[in-house]
Amino acid sequence: MSSVTSEVARQRFRSVFARVEANPVFSHVRNAVFIIVLYRFLSRAFIQAAIKGPVTAARDYFNSFVQRFILIARASVPGANSLVKKEIAKQIKSIEKKMVRVAPGEKVYRALPTTGLSEPAVRKELDRYQSMGDVDWKAGRISGAIYHGGEEVSALITDAFSRFTITNPLHPEIFPGIRKMEAEVVSMVLRMYNGPETACGSVTSGGTESLLMAVKAYRDMAREQRGVTEPEMVVPVTIHAAFDKAESYFGVKLIHIPIHPVTGKVDLVRVARAINRNTIMVAGSAPNFPHGIIDDIPALAALAKKAGIGMHVDCCLGGFVVPFQEKAGFALEHAVDFRVDGVTSISVDTHKYGFAPKGSSVVMYRSKEIRDFQYFVTTEWPGGIYASPTIAGSRPGALIAGCWAAMVHFGEDGYVKSTKQIMETARKIKAGVLEIKSLELIGDPLTTVIAFRAAAHTSINTYAIADLLSRKHWHLNVLQNPPAIHIACTMLTVNAVDQLLDDLRQAVSEIEKDPEAGKGAVAAIYGTCASVPDRTIVADVTRGFLDALTKI
Repeated sequence: MSSVTSEVARQRFRSVFARVEANPVFSHVRNAVFIIVLYRFLSRAFIQAAIKGPVTAARDYFNSFVQRFILIARASVPGANSLVKKEIAKQIKSIEKKMVRVAPGEKVYRALPTTGLSEPAVRKELDRYQSMGDVDWKAGRISGAIYHGGEEVSALITDAFSRFTITNPLHPEIFPGIRKMEAEVVSMVLRMYNGPETACGSVTSGGTESLLMAVKAYRDMAREQRGVTEPEMVVPVTIHAAFDKAESYFGVKLIHIPIHPVTGKVDLVRVARAINRNTIMVAGSAPNFPHGIIDDIPALAALAKKAGIGMHVDCCLGGFVVPFQEKAGFALEHAVDFRVDGVTSISVDTHKYGFAPKGSSVVMYRSKEIRDFQYFVTTEWPGGIYASPTIAGSRPGALIAGCWAAMVHFGEDGYVKSTKQIMETARKIKAGVLEIKSLELIGDPLTTVIAFRAAAHTSINTYAIADLLSRKHWHLNVLQNPPAIHIACTMLTVNAVDQLLDDLRQAVSEIEKDPEAGKGAVAAIYGTCASVPDRTIVADVTRGFLDALTKI
């Protein structure tokens, strides 16, 4: 009986559907839907081609198609996914083996000690943990990472820490000194960047948070003032990955713009094409992390002002070098601060060349009206009215005290002096690279970061050079898209520059004589990554690395 009823129902459905399909209105609606879908697809394709160029856009679409095909194949082919997961697990195990090293009999604290350790015992354990690792960072063979202002400065910061260990800026009524220090840090940085009287800012935990706060402010401002519900930001492909994080956190679509193949600066024509009614901000670097190139900030600011949107300058890396380069004898081509009409916000890391302790940065705005959109305020919480200027609620006042101490200790003359020493070192490396015929610079770096790669006319593998330098205990930054190496010069690099150039010349010479000489871990890892079309594999292995950070 049920099967007969089911068949009758199916026949009725077919009859009704046939009548609907025969109706001219249905045909028009179907055609309209098809046209809308086709229009949206072609519009996106055209926009991507205009922004990235037809070749790059086609390549990206192809890669996206390949990625989807691989995922479907992994899910549908019996055993394929399990094989991939086994290989991923193997790679992660290798990472853990290198990172999580526990010697036989070594004490590991997996739970609280039943009885607390005495002060001498704790200090002994601190000595043990401090001795872990074999990287001699004081020798200056590291790119960036450690921005050391000298033992005297470290001692001064340690003293500031000890005096303000228990302080928390969340409670300014209890710790007025920390509130004043924080306000003075912001004020000093604003003066460094020629902020107008209306300018203001906030102290954050680092460059990433400063950039996140700027994106959040522009997103909320565009939503309230212009009704933007599908926000987009237009940035160079070389800008800091914190903007990718902002896309993930805040739902702001990231429009990456290619760089000019010769100058390394963002392509302004394509920036202009990418700006539309959903664009909330444009951003540029001064300099960018990968190649040390300063984007054309005045031109970007002009585009942003014309469109009536925000313009952010990411000066996190160059924060305490760029403002002092002119007085140090290394003037830039143009201003990158609030003197540029159209610049509405700037981020500056105090914990790099400002020599402040790690975990401090400043984000600045041209006016309080923009900063208001950065804040979080809730008025109905049962615990009372709650507000915070940045992401964190409670914050370590000791970091602010250490930052303030470093800044007032160095002063303008101290930062001019350190800038001069570091810039002279960077220019020496730049000149040394240019003398090696098998190498070429990426763009024309004008600050402290020098990026280079194997010249186009050679068959040398850039990653092989990195491998040979690694064997000589150099810890430089390895880059991709395109393959390259960079060093962010610091005060520690000053005394290591001659050795770096000698080792670089020797590495290139060895590979020219024997192309197999540099085939090691770096070349293998980055060569494999570049050849793996399934980028989810690379992402999964990277997550495994992050997992290993908290394994014991």
